Amino acid sequence: MKSVKVNINSIDKVKKFVNILTKYDGDFDLVSGHYVIDAKSIMGIFSLDLSEDLELVLQNSTDQDEVLEAIKEFTV
Repeated sequence: MKSVKVNINSIDKVKKFVNILTKYDGDFDLVSGHYVIDAKSIMGIFSLDLSEDLELVLQNSTDQDEVLEAIKEFTV
């Protein structure tokens, strides 16, 4: 399990972020305070406060390093 801080503060960024993650197997969670949502869910992401940095948790993806490289434009 790995985690990284991400910033996805616009509609376009959310769409791109979700499109990238859906290409990979595994579970990805976004954590904001005490809320935890599926990072592959556009509706779930929009329920969070996107003005703040979020924590992306890569639960059991076998391609963790590849995923982190693919989303590096969102990392803080």
